[in-house]
Amino acid sequence: MNDDTFPSSAFFSASSQAGPSGARRRPLVAIIGGGISGAGVAYHLALQGREHPPAITVFEPRAELGRGLAYDTDDPAHRINVPAARMSLLPEHQGDFLEWIELNDAIADDPAACRADGAIFPRRQLFGRYVASALRPLVETGAVRHRRALVTDVERDGAFWRIADSQGGQTFADYLVIATSHPSPSTPSALLALAGYPRFVADATEPGALDAIQPDARLLVVGNGLTAADVVASLESVGHRGAVTSISRRGLRSRGHAQVQQEPFGEFEAAPVHSATQLLRLVRQTIRDAEQSGLTWHAVLDQLRGHGHAIWRALPVPERRRIVRHLRPFWDVHRFRIAPQVEEVLDRAVASGRMEVLAASVSAIRRQDEDISVVLRLRNGVLLERAYDAVVVTTGPAHGGILNSQPWLKKLHDLGHLQLDPTGLGIACNELSEALDGDSRPDPTLLISGPLARGTFGELMGLPQITEHTVFVAGELDIKVEKDLK
Repeated sequence: MNDDTFPSSAFFSASSQAGPSGARRRPLVAIIGGGISGAGVAYHLALQGREHPPAITVFEPRAELGRGLAYDTDDPAHRINVPAARMSLLPEHQGDFLEWIELNDAIADDPAACRADGAIFPRRQLFGRYVASALRPLVETGAVRHRRALVTDVERDGAFWRIADSQGGQTFADYLVIATSHPSPSTPSALLALAGYPRFVADATEPGALDAIQPDARLLVVGNGLTAADVVASLESVGHRGAVTSISRRGLRSRGHAQVQQEPFGEFEAAPVHSATQLLRLVRQTIRDAEQSGLTWHAVLDQLRGHGHAIWRALPVPERRRIVRHLRPFWDVHRFRIAPQVEEVLDRAVASGRMEVLAASVSAIRRQDEDISVVLRLRNGVLLERAYDAVVVTTGPAHGGILNSQPWLKKLHDLGHLQLDPTGLGIACNELSEALDGDSRPDPTLLISGPLARGTFGELMGLPQITEHTVFVAGELDIKVEKDLK
């Protein structure tokens, strides 16, 4: 069923009220966000096998469910950063995406997707197609309703959540799942003077954001992570040949994948540590042990990621904050590895002298005719003055600003329904993924799915962990629905 068939006046679900025949209405689960975090919950909840399943409505303005911000790109230079064999909507069946690729001959026009070792790193949009194809039958049968609209307002209305949308509709839901995408990057204060300038890109993920950058433009990229790598790869694919300076406070670049596949190595769950210092020592020792066994750090980080939830649960909040403040940059560049095709682009640019990676920050900036004059402060305190034609911000999502990123989220916070996680990584929730209100009390009708629950669950940025979390949230909702029906 397509969302266009829905009336714009109102949807209503009241599990406590009887219908015309005396039967109780089905509970309605509303999910805000139709990327993998929201679509995954809808998919797994719809397939729970319940005789009387809940009604499920997903608010997502894009044409299809499952793509979201990450997988809605049509840029051929954007690739998944994890081998296809480890990408799946089904955590219990890791090879599902790979089988879908083979069944649909989906990389026939993309020979560069296959690497010499047999690993496949397809274009990012392909994973979006895969997830959308899994949701499509559920949408067509009405098991999942796709409301193609933006949420404009959410408020508590008695026992229900009233959700207003940009199409003029109102939905009354028994359960609400917040599964929105990451907030946009926050512009560093030193760059605010460039706001509104056509060749200043504050958010590189916006469609057409790089269109104003000319082939010979001297480019400053503020940030060295995966988004920065995507920017450089995207520009090269359309003929950019100008000099590139990529900066971050520590000058760390995203690392690549191991040359050969390795099984995860190490033990972090049996006796979890209770401080950031202990964790760092344990990781370093485990890497030394791995090297003695002929393995690389990749195997240790893979195990660390897999044990992430247990590790995070054992750490007191002050230690979690220490990790976020001091260790997160090192974790990010090792954990979020770069696709080999994109890594090759960067390696060529660095080797040719066209690109430099600096540990630096912007000390001062001003426009001077057609030039952007920038003073860079290197990590050792030395000042460099450079002229650029364009500046792109790739500092990553401003997780701490999530509750101010949309009016309805701000309203829920102002009314005491939500609070920021104390680590600053997202929205506060408990171990059942139930949102914590202003007094830190869980609300069993309001759940958080995906990276926004990262402050409680730890590692929730990589696709495998996100899909595992969507299964968990769907299971919790199924338990709640069962209680309602009884």
